[in-house]
Amino acid sequence: MPRIALATYDPGAEPNRDRDLPVLERALTDAGAEAAAVAWDDIDVDWAGFDLVVIRSTWDYSWRAEEFAAWAERVGKVTRVANPAEVVRWNTDKRYLGDLTAAGVPVVPTRYLAPGDAAELPDGHEFVVKPTFGAGARFAARYTPGERETAVRQLARMHEEGLTAMVQPYMAGIDVAGERALQFFGGRLLHASRKRAVLSPGTAYDADKVAHPDLEPWTPTPGELAVAERALEAVPGTPDLLYARVDLVDGDDGEPRLMELELVEPNLFLFLHPGSLEGVVEAVLAAASR
Repeated sequence: MPRIALATYDPGAEPNRDRDLPVLERALTDAGAEAAAVAWDDIDVDWAGFDLVVIRSTWDYSWRAEEFAAWAERVGKVTRVANPAEVVRWNTDKRYLGDLTAAGVPVVPTRYLAPGDAAELPDGHEFVVKPTFGAGARFAARYTPGERETAVRQLARMHEEGLTAMVQPYMAGIDVAGERALQFFGGRLLHASRKRAVLSPGTAYDADKVAHPDLEPWTPTPGELAVAERALEAVPGTPDLLYARVDLVDGDDGEPRLMELELVEPNLFLFLHPGSLEGVVEAVLAAASR
């Protein structure tokens, strides 16, 4: 009977926002495993007592990225972690997009402005400013060229907090075709979903946003699958990935571009794709038995 930890966050008195967590925990238990949802930062947990720690919904990590990466490394020394600790450290810092661009993956053009850098912002088109460490559109905003002063204030606030900013052109194709999320598990395409634009004009960077508006099932195109496969092949060190989510949008030419490669704690959207639960359980059990 393998012992499997599903690493999540501590919701306190509120319900856990991961709708898939209790479903997955129950399905693994029904399949013969001893599964438990555990907060990643619970200091009383004996991680060595698990055969596998699956990082599932550690959705508060972006506020404590270095602490989280160090935790993954510590746990990875005493048991198997999925995805591996070296992947966690690489993927939690969105400067990984530069590595993928260098590897030839079609990525949304991205510039980085660290504390101390001049506020060089685009002219003539809409753009997005967001942090290299972030989740759920935290500290992200969409600007027109006429809103430059507001964007500069956002940069100043982020730099005061020690955050490096990403500056990207706003991909207008998302307003038409949405953002597509291709979910891989156990080395195979599990399912795909589409959501509408998260960033609305005029929404403040520090306002709460709906992370997955109008989510619906999606059938990926051959072009989307090709970009996803190129991105996964470009991950440094060719690690053994239990799961991956590839987020794509259309460029100005209508071709898919990688927005993000989620290798740490992507929402699986099993509530939208209940038929995928069996494949996830099989892949987790196989990883636990290695």
